[in-house]
Amino acid sequence: MSQRRATLADVARTAGVAPSTASVVFSGRTPVADATKQRVLEAAASLGYTGPDPRAASLRRGRSGIVGVVFQGPLGTVFLDPVTRLMMDGITDGVAPLGAALLLLRDEPVALDAGSVAGSVDEAPAVSPAVSPAAAASLTTAPLDAAVLVGCNPGMREQLDVLVARGVPVVVIEGDAGDHITRITLDNTEAQEQMARHVSRLGHTRVAMVSLPRGPGLERGWLADDADVAVDVTRDRLRGFRVVFPAASVFTAAASSIDEGRLAGRVLFADPDRRPTAVVAQSDLLAAGVIRAAEEAGLRVPHDVSVTGFDGVVVDGLAGHELTTMVQPATDKGRAASQAIAAMLQGRDAASFRFTCTFREGDTTALAPGGGK
Repeated sequence: MSQRRATLADVARTAGVAPSTASVVFSGRTPVADATKQRVLEAAASLGYTGPDPRAASLRRGRSGIVGVVFQGPLGTVFLDPVTRLMMDGITDGVAPLGAALLLLRDEPVALDAGSVAGSVDEAPAVSPAVSPAAAASLTTAPLDAAVLVGCNPGMREQLDVLVARGVPVVVIEGDAGDHITRITLDNTEAQEQMARHVSRLGHTRVAMVSLPRGPGLERGWLADDADVAVDVTRDRLRGFRVVFPAASVFTAAASSIDEGRLAGRVLFADPDRRPTAVVAQSDLLAAGVIRAAEEAGLRVPHDVSVTGFDGVVVDGLAGHELTTMVQPATDKGRAASQAIAAMLQGRDAASFRFTCTFREGDTTALAPGGGK
């Protein structure tokens, strides 16, 4: 016959204190005299009591203690992007006062094996999410107190309706889920237009863009004028670029990475008669790859070709260059999203918020060679 598990009441009785006193020793919410605290801890150790059952606390609060963070695409690649890592730092800081864990989800129900889940977590040492294969299988069935959606594609919107119907607070970062959903946005269109005007003022007319993915799946190649762009960030930055260079070619990368930027750059620089004198990349990682491709082709940056990025993050592999880029407050975006979640969980309204980027000129842009002709 198994021995009964010791309870907090048992600890209080053994230590000769009130149950409420024993409770605050473990919760840490109220100061307790050192001698009293020591008696309670010694009593707990003698009884084999390790602390309150978190499941019981969850039942009392009527909450799971879990905030879901939903990404578009495979979780295994999420933390390869420094922007995402910074944003997750902000989310983690914001939910810490709630005592909540983060559950990483993708934008569609999938069966994840333990190895794939562990891989995504290992790449993010700053975050300690509660992830299980069963919970990761479905956004709409996971026991969430709230959800932060990173982007909002059509598939996410379908699941969003279910969450709203359940009364789960939702915040979307850089995505449009409708006026009734709190949004944390960035001035992507205006910022990209500002960068494009910088390139134009330098006299560049033969300009190309390397864009972020336009939708789910690994698609890479030239973007047709009538192509559907499902990713909000990609579409908004493209819109800003088109204000200045409406007829410029756009090459879509399969991901935001140095390797993808290098592959795109190799295509752009393959034909000496048609290669651009400036490349506007939608991320710093892509820009770093384009610079590597330019160097492989024997081109000097910025004398032969100017390259710009977007994000303002630290990128390995840019030795000798300081990238001209738009700096975004990635950590602040994450923190604002989690603060909005905290407000809604406390029954308060949470207003949408829009952040702005800052132009930072480096040494990767210069006057167009030959006047840009």
